[in-house]
Amino acid sequence: MSATRTLRRLPSTLVNRIAAGEVVERPASAVKELVENALDAGARRIAVTLKEGGRTFISVVDDGVGMSPDELRLAVERHCTSKLPDDDLTDIRTLGFRGEALPSIASVSRFTITSRPAGADTAWSLEIDGGAKAEPKPAAHPPGTRVEVRELFFATPARLKFLKEPRTESGHVADAMRRLAMAHPTVAFRLESEERALIDLAAANPSLLSGDAARLERLAAIMGREFADNAVAIDANREGFRLTGFAGLPTLNRPTGQHQYLFVNGRPVRDKLLAGAVRGAYQDFLARDRHPMVALFLEAPPEMVDVNVHPAKTEVRFRDAGIVRGMIVGALRTALSAAGHRASTTVSDAALGAFRPHTGFATPLPMGGGNGRGGFGGGYSSSVPRGLAETAMQFMAPLDGLSARVEAEPATIATGNYPLGVARAQLHETYIVAQTDQGVVIVDQHAAHERLVHERLKTQLEAEGVKRQALLLPEVIEIGEDGARRLTQRAAELADMGLVLEPFGLGAVVVRETPAVLGEVDIQGLVRDLADELAEMGDHLSLKEKVEEVCGTLACHTSVRAGRRLTVEEMNALLRQMEATPHSGQCNHGRPTYVELKLADIERLFGRR
Repeated sequence: MSATRTLRRLPSTLVNRIAAGEVVERPASAVKELVENALDAGARRIAVTLKEGGRTFISVVDDGVGMSPDELRLAVERHCTSKLPDDDLTDIRTLGFRGEALPSIASVSRFTITSRPAGADTAWSLEIDGGAKAEPKPAAHPPGTRVEVRELFFATPARLKFLKEPRTESGHVADAMRRLAMAHPTVAFRLESEERALIDLAAANPSLLSGDAARLERLAAIMGREFADNAVAIDANREGFRLTGFAGLPTLNRPTGQHQYLFVNGRPVRDKLLAGAVRGAYQDFLARDRHPMVALFLEAPPEMVDVNVHPAKTEVRFRDAGIVRGMIVGALRTALSAAGHRASTTVSDAALGAFRPHTGFATPLPMGGGNGRGGFGGGYSSSVPRGLAETAMQFMAPLDGLSARVEAEPATIATGNYPLGVARAQLHETYIVAQTDQGVVIVDQHAAHERLVHERLKTQLEAEGVKRQALLLPEVIEIGEDGARRLTQRAAELADMGLVLEPFGLGAVVVRETPAVLGEVDIQGLVRDLADELAEMGDHLSLKEKVEEVCGTLACHTSVRAGRRLTVEEMNALLRQMEATPHSGQCNHGRPTYVELKLADIERLFGRR
């Protein structure tokens, strides 16, 4: 710094533009701040209009409490707010509280705010052009507030260069509004862009729907009906914190985490602690590249959470993060456990989709009558779906080529007594076909047994430690120096899980005992997989913190594999165990263990309905 230069105070317009750079990154940031103000004002209807993705025009209209002319003058001044009555930053009960949003947005745009309190005779309007403020003047407007933002960032043209095309910016605005709409189901939201409605959500009627029902209806409108149909309710309390919301079944998963919505005291947040807790709760059920769908709402005592961490208020900090993480993990696992063997309806929908018509392939069905074989009768004519036709071709081959075993004498057990029905056949020594009173269930025997063994291992480990069986001949496994080191460093913890090993020369280990529940096991594959798991976890983590992953690796080496023939008794025993075991609707990697096809859907495939 030159010695001849002196310190000086920056002009207020420049100060506001600097603040705007922190608060208003893009049109979506401005809309988020304005919609939050509307919610804090008690609005029940909020309408947003965009032009060019918000670059040239943003309008936010609400029916909230409105403001008088004097309040309008103060509202556009920095750090003027009505939301901290006791000036206590540890007791924040509103979405906004700093008083930065309006002056920041107004400093980088051509800004107009018009407002009318309920019961007032007239509305008042105030204009600000790039930070230059005029005086309020009378205007025509119904009770509530209207904010118009024109030419956003005209005063800071460098920011314009970083904006994306209008459709992309509109998408960011829509995402911000959806998140706020999830947390406020009794408020109506509408978003229009280029005269096209992107969001149109009606307000839930509290007198007709309970709180949970209203929230689920709003989530269904935003996340999709399949989420509402395949979600379990969450409700947990711990030391003043309350967690509510809905979590999708593990078989309803996505390739990214963008369908995970987290809220703290009604505020949408993107918090690493909360996201990590969700990942930890589902790690027992999903592969690492799959992510669950959840919408979780945490109510925390204001003094236990700091929302003043980030200018955009998208991050929070908890006084006791352990309580929050433990409650999220515990609540999610309890709810998923209560779902039992249930799998998402999307599994059966996908299976039925394989039989539905595809373009470019059609085979006429024989007409009814004639020889009385192969026709539906009654003159029915259609085309065979691709999946069904290709499957049918297999059955036209010589019977010697089929790999199926049908139950010789169907069991007399009433199928209605069992949700997964009674075993009728085994196909390709891999799939069990069971009959229920309402349809057919197809079970992947390996995936199902893998989950059953996994749950037994966890139960044993928690209760008394996993029982072990000694090998008649200990097995030496060459694993490399790094792999052998990782395994021997964790030998005591592995022994608790039923696997006893010790170093054997350079780069090798000798296995002396294995978990009894696994029966016959591929020891070479098991040990190599465990070494890879430990390498990925990192040496600094406690193995017990990753018990689900290790148990999953152990369970994957179970003896009931694809390709093994099962007796009818074994097949039915597997079905009964699945019905009695939590999480048995999916294997350890999130894949379904069974597919259920309703009789009505099957009949529709064949034109019977």
